[in-house]
Amino acid sequence: METTTWTIPDLLQMSGGYWSACALHAAVKLDVFTLLDGVALTAEEAAPLLKTDPRATGMLLDALSSLGLLEKSDYTYTNPPFSSQNLSKASPGYMGHILMHHYHLMPSWAQLADAVTSGDPIRRSDSHDEDETVRESFLMGMFNLARLLAPRISQVVTLPECRSLLDLGGGPGTYAIFFCSANPGLSAVVYDLPTTRTFAEKTVARFDLSQRITFTSGDYHNDPLPSGFDAVWMSHILHIDGSEACSLLLRKAVAALNPGGMLMVQEFILDDAKDGPVFPALFSLNMLLGTTAGQSYSGGELIAMMADAGLSDVHRLELELPNGAGIISGRLLEGDQKGYFPLAQGARFS
Repeated sequence: METTTWTIPDLLQMSGGYWSACALHAAVKLDVFTLLDGVALTAEEAAPLLKTDPRATGMLLDALSSLGLLEKSDYTYTNPPFSSQNLSKASPGYMGHILMHHYHLMPSWAQLADAVTSGDPIRRSDSHDEDETVRESFLMGMFNLARLLAPRISQVVTLPECRSLLDLGGGPGTYAIFFCSANPGLSAVVYDLPTTRTFAEKTVARFDLSQRITFTSGDYHNDPLPSGFDAVWMSHILHIDGSEACSLLLRKAVAALNPGGMLMVQEFILDDAKDGPVFPALFSLNMLLGTTAGQSYSGGELIAMMADAGLSDVHRLELELPNGAGIISGRLLEGDQKGYFPLAQGARFS
C-alpha cells in the first residue's frame, strides 16, 4: 500500500468533492453540453430550451465555468473543445452514459454506513433494472469505459491462431468488436442477458461486424453456455459474485474452451493484502452496495480460482492498466497446446 501524507485541506477537499460531481451530473442529465455545443447562449436564453429556472440555470452554468467545463464571455456560455468532444451527444466520443451511471449510483453511496452495518446491499443491479434509462446508462457506460481500453488491449493481446471467441457477460460487445477488428479471421459470440441484446446488436452494427459477431441470450449462472471456442474473455463480471459462484462460473467457462484454448479474466485487482490499490478497494465497497456477495478480488485469489477450474500456466499479464485493472490468463492444456496469445513486449497503458 502506498503511504499518503494527509493535510486538513486534502481532507476537506475529499469530503466536499461530491459537489463538483453533482454539478457535472446535473449538467449531463439536463443535456447542457449538447445545447451549448458550437453556440453561445445566456442563462436566460438557455433556460427555456433546457426547461429550467433562469436564475438556477445561471448558477449551474457559472459553476461549470469555474470548473473549466464551460467558457463564459460577458454573459454567454459555450463549450470548450473538451466538453464538445466528450460531453455533447452530437460527438461520437460522448461519455455521458458512464457519468449518468455514476449519477444513479450516488443515492446508494450516501447509505454506505447502513450497508456496512447490515452487510446487505442497498440497490439492485443496474443491468437488471426495469428502468430503460438506468439500464442504458449502465450498459452504454460500460461501452464508454471499455472503448478507452479495448482498442489498445486488442493490439497488445494478439489472437493470430484464434478463430472463435466467447465474450462472456460481454454487455454491448465492446471487446468482441475490437478483438474482431484487430483479427480478420476471428468471429465472436457475445453472451449476456436478453435485456442486453438490443444494445449489443446496435453497437456491433455501428462497427459493421454483424456478420462476425452474434449475440446469444442467457443467464450465465443458470443456463448452459455455448462451447467450442478457442478463447473466452471475461471482463469485469467476477466481481459481481462471491468466490463460490465465481469458481462455478470459471468451470463453466473452461468447459466452453477447445483443447489448447485460453481463458482471460479482466478485473480491478487488489494486492494480496487487499489494502490497495485505491480504486479496487473502493470498488469493492461499490459491490457491497449493489450485490449480496460481490467484491474486488486479489490477484492471488483470482489465480487460485482459475487454477482450480482446470487451467494451467495461470498468470497476470504484464500490462499496466488504469484504476488497478489487470488481465489474468490461463490455458486448457489438453490436446493441442499451441499458444494463441503472444503478448507484445513492453506493453504499458496509462
